[in-house]
Amino acid sequence: MSAEGPRRPAARRGRPGRLQTKTGIALLHDEVSGHTYDVRLKLTKEVLTVQKQDVVCVSGSRPSTNHRTVSLRRQPVGGLGLSIKGGVEHGVPVVISKIFRDLAADQTGMLFVGDALLQVNGINVESATHEEVVHLLKNAGDEVTVTVEYLREAPSFLKLPLGSPGPSSQPGSGASSPLFDSGLHLSGTSSNTAPSSPSSPVANEPKYEKRWLDALSLPLSMARVSRCRAGADTFRSSAIQVQALDGVSSGPLQFHTAQEHADWLRVVSANISELMLQNIKVANKCCSPCDQVVHMGWVSERLGGAGSSQTFRPRFLALKGSSLYVFVSPPVSTLDWVRAEKTYHLCEVLFKVHKLWLPDDCWAQASLSPGLQDPDGGDHAPFCFSVLVGHGGSHVFGVELGSELAAWELSFQRATFRAVQRTGSKTYACGGQGDTLCFTVDFALGFTCFDSKTKTVLWRFKFSQLKGSSDDGKARVKLLFQSLDTKQIEMKELEFQDLAAVLYCVHSFMAAKVASVDPAFMDTQSIAGRYMCSS
Repeated sequence: MSAEGPRRPAARRGRPGRLQTKTGIALLHDEVSGHTYDVRLKLTKEVLTVQKQDVVCVSGSRPSTNHRTVSLRRQPVGGLGLSIKGGVEHGVPVVISKIFRDLAADQTGMLFVGDALLQVNGINVESATHEEVVHLLKNAGDEVTVTVEYLREAPSFLKLPLGSPGPSSQPGSGASSPLFDSGLHLSGTSSNTAPSSPSSPVANEPKYEKRWLDALSLPLSMARVSRCRAGADTFRSSAIQVQALDGVSSGPLQFHTAQEHADWLRVVSANISELMLQNIKVANKCCSPCDQVVHMGWVSERLGGAGSSQTFRPRFLALKGSSLYVFVSPPVSTLDWVRAEKTYHLCEVLFKVHKLWLPDDCWAQASLSPGLQDPDGGDHAPFCFSVLVGHGGSHVFGVELGSELAAWELSFQRATFRAVQRTGSKTYACGGQGDTLCFTVDFALGFTCFDSKTKTVLWRFKFSQLKGSSDDGKARVKLLFQSLDTKQIEMKELEFQDLAAVLYCVHSFMAAKVASVDPAFMDTQSIAGRYMCSS
């Protein structure tokens, strides 16, 4: 659960289940350089826009380049009125990190926090060290001409808000550091004894403003939001990443507080989910009533077993008709459904809530079927579920929110129960006491075993007569039935090629049978739903 923290006034919460809008500041993490950049996020009903700050000419003659050449008059009190950070020795340019109100730099109206220094009095400083630029500026005389360019992706630690407190360097110390502000608001070297007035404005002189400009727009229809980067072995606790259907990504977006992170994850997920429901409605218009899409969405799949280095990959799951589809990318047309990476019949899979993380960092494991072993431990996300399939196979998937886990759990139950009712019965070849037999699970009749050649029924029991079972985890299973007449327990031993598929089928049919006579059964089986309510 997210820690409580201050909420930004700009954030606007919508009602649950409704498309929401929101704006706020985040840090965009560059995974190559390791730096973070200030960005503004604008969330609308269908699009997430990432904005970056830039300095733009709003009036006057527009320059042919993004460079600005600005003349400063050093003042006896206040000097140049700015501070700088950075230097080539640290792999970052020298940028203006502070501008002091009503002093020389501020009076020009043409310099901004985040401006990179390119020249000082005609001397190129793009490859200069921090100390060299400080020395040059302090000894440049009363008239200082600087050429600058706004650095849109300046690392956030290089920039501070307008009017922030004074520099850390002590007056007269002569010491400076590229990662701390070197103040040039001191007197410096100047021969003037009287205050100098600001420069007179020049006719048609360009006027500049710092503005947020759209850098990237991500449509949210079929988009994916996650804290996990594909191929990574950890989850980012304070960052999210949004990837559009066309593969364009926001990059890792970091937030200052856990509450901001939780809020953005929630509202972006909510909008994606709402748009996904609209996509499902459109898809179902082209599907027959028995082949409707029940639920679909993005998950993170864990790769590698226990004790190995675990990696994750995004997968798109869809519950449609009687099948579970696993896609690399979402199906956007009717023809795309045939290109699923994996397809499983819902009667022969088992859904399990694998781990639920609690506020005190404990976890409660939920087993939905006694006697069935868990996959290897070590889940990778706070909200995980397993899909167990035939021949002992399994997938472990993670989602970002408890509400998503509850939605998948309920959707799996509904889709499986419908699949059982549509299928009606499943028959499996098996062996028993040296004979070749067939074992049928029938929604109306229960369990039937008959000779595969003569079709002679050997025995038949209702679902309610099954009192227990045991298996060797490989091929053999013992089913314990209670006779309606004698009340005695009869044991039937069978052997199957794919025991797991048969056991999951028995579980699906029995659960569907109970749900058909007890409408509240699904609610009592919803572990994730109960957890969400209790939280």
